Amino acid sequence: MSSTLSKGLVKRLIPCLDVDKGRVVKGVQFVDIRDAGDPVEVARRYNQQGADEITLLDITASHEDRDTTLQTVERMAGEVFIPLTVGGGVRELADIRNLLNAGADKVAINSAAIKNPDFVKAAADKFGSQCIVVAIDAKQTRHADDPQWEIFTHGGRNATGIDALQWAKKMTDYGAGELLLTSMDRDGTKNGFDLALTSCISDAVAVPVIASGGVGNLQHLVDGVVEGKADAVLAASIFHFGEYTIPEAKQFMAQQAVRVR
Repeated sequence: MSSTLSKGLVKRLIPCLDVDKGRVVKGVQFVDIRDAGDPVEVARRYNQQGADEITLLDITASHEDRDTTLQTVERMAGEVFIPLTVGGGVRELADIRNLLNAGADKVAINSAAIKNPDFVKAAADKFGSQCIVVAIDAKQTRHADDPQWEIFTHGGRNATGIDALQWAKKMTDYGAGELLLTSMDRDGTKNGFDLALTSCISDAVAVPVIASGGVGNLQHLVDGVVEGKADAVLAASIFHFGEYTIPEAKQFMAQQAVRVR
């Protein structure tokens, strides 16, 4: 198995494209969806602006039991010259191969890993840890001095009873090269990342953690790295709807002594 991505000093800024029926959309806590454009056009814009990577998540593929649209991935890969992570509806090794062949650099696995954790091990063995990302959607279930977070699947519809911290450790043991960690409590709220969740997972694993869910301003990106100890920060609506650009975000992060590319 190839080595996992090491935690780095230079932090990555990753716009996320949630795609439903061929369009980029953005909701609040996975509901109240707004249209944000054609995924290839949106990805091209972020590539030109200097994003470090792009993440494309087909948010209803697992729920609707279908594959991520390979045609969209192929079109996007033809326009985008930075790493592209694709997730949604990945259920077997052939799905990963098809996405990599279509131009994805990394593939995110979520629901399929919950159903069969050994799938992650098999994927990492076959394709290398560096291209296997395990996506974790977590909600806080216990508060106060001893917080706990539970894993949810299918866009937050299904509770699993699985503890997020234990799951993160297990998935990295099984070969995940990166964790895409979304706080479902914060998703789309613009209240900032769940920093307790992010730092808890970041401290517990040796692979990069991508913080997701809740960015409303540029300070939140800095907080995700500094307080959350994330290796990369992912955001959607602040970029999709023109509140900030990628260069503005990178400049702000650099001014706050966060090393960015």
